[in-house]
Amino acid sequence: MNYEILKDIVIILALSTFVNFLFTKIRIPTLVGYLLTGIVAGPFLFGIIQSQHEIELMAELGVVILMFTIGMEFSLKHLLRIRRIVFLGGFFQVSITALITMVVARSYNLDWKGALFVGFLTALSSTVVVLKILQDRSEVTSNYGRTVVGILIFQDILLVPLLLFTPFLNGDTANIGSDLYALAIKTVLIIAFVYAGNKWFMPKILHWIAMTKNQELFLMSVLLICLSIALLTSQLGITLAFGAFLAGLMISESEYSDNAFGNLIPFRDTFTSFFFVSIGMLLDLSFVYQNIGIVILTVLLVIGIKFIVGGFVAFLMGHTFRGIILVGIALSQVGEFSFILAKLGISYHIVTDYYFQLFLAVAIITMSVSPLLIQLGNPLATILLKLPLPGFLIDGLFPLQQIEIPRLNNHLVLIGKDSRSINLSVMAKYNKIPYISIVFDPAIVRKRQEKGESIIYGDAINEPILYKAHVDTAKTIVISVGDLIISMAIINKVRHLNKHAMILVRTKHVEDIEELYRLGANQVIPEEFETAIDLFERVLSNMLLPQNEIDTTIARIRDDHYGIFYDKKEDERSNILKNIPNIEIVALRVDERSILTGKTLTESQLRNRCGVTLVAIKRNDHLIDHPSSNTRLIGGDIAYILGNSEQIANATDLFNIIS
Repeated sequence: MNYEILKDIVIILALSTFVNFLFTKIRIPTLVGYLLTGIVAGPFLFGIIQSQHEIELMAELGVVILMFTIGMEFSLKHLLRIRRIVFLGGFFQVSITALITMVVARSYNLDWKGALFVGFLTALSSTVVVLKILQDRSEVTSNYGRTVVGILIFQDILLVPLLLFTPFLNGDTANIGSDLYALAIKTVLIIAFVYAGNKWFMPKILHWIAMTKNQELFLMSVLLICLSIALLTSQLGITLAFGAFLAGLMISESEYSDNAFGNLIPFRDTFTSFFFVSIGMLLDLSFVYQNIGIVILTVLLVIGIKFIVGGFVAFLMGHTFRGIILVGIALSQVGEFSFILAKLGISYHIVTDYYFQLFLAVAIITMSVSPLLIQLGNPLATILLKLPLPGFLIDGLFPLQQIEIPRLNNHLVLIGKDSRSINLSVMAKYNKIPYISIVFDPAIVRKRQEKGESIIYGDAINEPILYKAHVDTAKTIVISVGDLIISMAIINKVRHLNKHAMILVRTKHVEDIEELYRLGANQVIPEEFETAIDLFERVLSNMLLPQNEIDTTIARIRDDHYGIFYDKKEDERSNILKNIPNIEIVALRVDERSILTGKTLTESQLRNRCGVTLVAIKRNDHLIDHPSSNTRLIGGDIAYILGNSEQIANATDLFNIIS
């Protein structure tokens, strides 16, 4: 038995595991690490891997599974929702980049076919690298993030026709008419084949298999569908990768596609790592060393061309100058699907080994430096914005209408564009609470301005934007941006302008609480812990526990875990309250039908029944700050009660009892 291939697989898995762990720690996409693993283990450096041909076969299987999952993720409905970004922005980015690169490539002594092919290789950007970075920065749904993702989707879709088009570049131009006719026939047959499979065959087949309730059988069947259709299409002169994509499309609309996709993720990730390792193994470091000048020049040209074109497309899509910079940088690397095309191109002799090695070097370098470049995007935009730039470049082609916000006092300021902040604005409007929203996303601002909302476009880190929202006279400020660094910067600016405002901050992690409190936040709401509390509250409710016991339990959990993220109203509390832990004052409205309505404080027995003290009553616009024992509660009153979390929970239940 030949143990050589097994030894090489173990080596690749060991190196990939180590690289995955290391790059996850330093927050660099592991794809870059896999490429470096291949370079280190490949024949041109240490030569650790011996069974290179077998590894390439496994890599081919990785490409097949990768394309299969891309087909399953393909959603026509989602495409239609963002069709303007995908098809208009994507078309401009790819076509302009390919055209400029083709012209430049001709100066590298490439014929027009090779230059056009290199143009398309260069036009594609890395979905894996860019999406990973955007997700880590919580910017996938940002204005520039949506544009980047839309263009990446177009590039992924374009891979399919490029796989069909590549063999044509090697054909004889004398038969161009017949070749195009054959391509058109193939296209029609493929569309019919996919439609029939998607509509009738695959849903029924998967349903029959799923009804056996045998997960092993289901997984084997999905793999069989993927590989058999890929093999069938390869017999028709179409690549295995394209056939796998078709198989994924057939399953995509089935109700079992999500389960199939989930089962294939471990296979996809494992075999895809083999693909990127095999790509790294192909790079000849001696070629890079001998041609270091042309490699560096080409890297700079590729980044420069893609940055300028990406920024120009962002400008056409209406982005501000900052968005132009961020979109341009995000799309400035060469993508992973370019490797699939490049291997196809060299097999059809469209490019020589020299240009293939040059492409590998440029692609790997641009992908490796991409995380650093994206990190520098915002600082670069800030520096460039200090230059005397024209107004249309700073504000974009479709500048927002600047609305005048009337002077407000004791109002609510909402900072953030996530669903929580939007929902808060809806609630504030419903309850007729004066508010102003600050949103750093022109698309959202434009839509909400059309609805007549008090909303400002801008970055809340900038003091002029905060002044425009009258933060200096606001009573409550909610910061819901998700990113810790940005939240800290906003808190610092807000607290500088307003020493007494109540600042509530949403954060992702419990460990961020102390730092945000230190900067001046009054309440910090950790998203991950509150989600767990909400789920646990529903569990207790489903177990039919009394609501007052549930409230008491939840209050104790919050107390024990992070000292209850009730406000740190240090400036508003008396010296006595400062020294009493977990004591707070809350406001409760007296319902017209409440059992407390019409009763005096003595008759209500709030202290005896709940342990709380009623310290003030707000009746219409009049505040009764020292209510006597004979003061009666009437419907509509707002009662301010003092107590700990358990006592307040009990008092809340009492106020909610209807007579």
